[in-house]
Amino acid sequence: MSRKVCVIGLDCAVPEFVFELWTDRLPHLRRIMERGVYGPLESVIPPITVPAWMCMMTGKDPGTLGIYGFRNRRDHSYDGLAFASSAMVRELALWDLLAQHGKRTIALGVPLTYPPRPIHGLLVSDFLAPGTESDYTYPPGLKEEIARVVGTYLFDTREFRTEDKGRLLQEIHTMTERRFALARHLITHHPWDFFIMVEMGPDRVHHGFWKFFDPQHPRYIPDHPLQHAIRDYYVALDAEIGRLIALLEPGTRVLVVSDHGAKRMDGGVCFNQWLIQEGYLVLKEPVDTVRKFDPALVDWSRTRAWGDGGYYGRLFLNVRGREPEGIVPPGEVEALKNEITAKLEALTDAQGRPLGNRVFRPERIYAHCRNVPPDLIVYFGDLHWRSVGSVGHSTIWTQENDTGPDDANHAQYGLFLMAESEDLQDDRVVPSRREAHCVSGLSLYDVAPTVLEAFGIVPPSGMGRRAVTGRTETLAYTPDEEAELARRLEDLGYL
Repeated sequence: MSRKVCVIGLDCAVPEFVFELWTDRLPHLRRIMERGVYGPLESVIPPITVPAWMCMMTGKDPGTLGIYGFRNRRDHSYDGLAFASSAMVRELALWDLLAQHGKRTIALGVPLTYPPRPIHGLLVSDFLAPGTESDYTYPPGLKEEIARVVGTYLFDTREFRTEDKGRLLQEIHTMTERRFALARHLITHHPWDFFIMVEMGPDRVHHGFWKFFDPQHPRYIPDHPLQHAIRDYYVALDAEIGRLIALLEPGTRVLVVSDHGAKRMDGGVCFNQWLIQEGYLVLKEPVDTVRKFDPALVDWSRTRAWGDGGYYGRLFLNVRGREPEGIVPPGEVEALKNEITAKLEALTDAQGRPLGNRVFRPERIYAHCRNVPPDLIVYFGDLHWRSVGSVGHSTIWTQENDTGPDDANHAQYGLFLMAESEDLQDDRVVPSRREAHCVSGLSLYDVAPTVLEAFGIVPPSGMGRRAVTGRTETLAYTPDEEAELARRLEDLGYL
């Protein structure tokens, strides 16, 4: 039973890179593997930052949280969308459960913690915070301490869909260095029992630089000066992890986890264009230039379905009595879902080769479907292809991302490593054969019970499940903040 638990979250970190490809270059992560346990960690469906990290912190699936992505339908109107924020999280997070036992938490950068809520400890909000001028910490005065310690705190890089790779790479490294510098300061200057941080750098470096190192990438550039950008970032990240672990007290359990992995992006499927081609989506007038999907373009009196873009696809049906101008009779919904699913799963690429699409029904994969879930969730090309939501394309396949250059998509498996701090800090500990410590079958939902077990706390039934009443329409952002957040998420390719 540990006195403390330290969780180092690495958004999008790839298990194959750490466990296989670059193990010998990552001495601190390798030491955890050799002296603890490790293995691939299955993510949620869909494997995306929001809601995956909060699913990890609560032990609840996206449907139970009622959060299906960065932006969710507020109601069944066609344009009633709301950005996910801490205001939508109605389940108990790990720090809430630990506070019931008198345990203090320091939470740094965990997605879906803006606006910051009071916790028993300290909280620094995530990359969706509007900026350092906002009240992004709890207590509010903590941000003044942050400015003294690291100067300008970086929540995220500027848009990572850019051809200015030099600027992007520098920002990723600077962001990571400052986040870990702040982490070292917080754990050495403030009391805590549970520490958790999430670093966004791995996600950004994958999206920006994958084509330079992977020969299987359709846009691979051999012998490019940036061919080792991702590897070198992992080496720098490993060093930062080592510096943090060196400061931990004996009796601290260390976990290194990622919310999902990454894989090369082969292209995009123009989801709404396909729905137009198949007759499910009808526009008021033909569109012959590529433009963002807009509900105002749609003839809802003849439309049965429309879709969303992003790393995965979300499909919504225009159901009579549910949507304002719904035309699909409720009794025909199941048949229409089956029909569209069969067509999507049979879809090929431009050369006639099967894409291997996967289609999920929220009601079958989630314990609950709160708020307004999509009717179908789609993985194009088993996540090697992204969902392109814009219309006006001449084909349903594209090699160009409609939100800017992007080399990678998300993968279903992240990573998990765990060891005790004294084993990592004592060179006299002789490791056993590494293979004996690799475990399989790990799930993102296992993390919260693992943390509670380290404190000798029995996880509550359903990991703190409680009744959710009322609608989750609490406004978390001012109109100006919401406009700026929309611009940023569009630049980042989440919308």
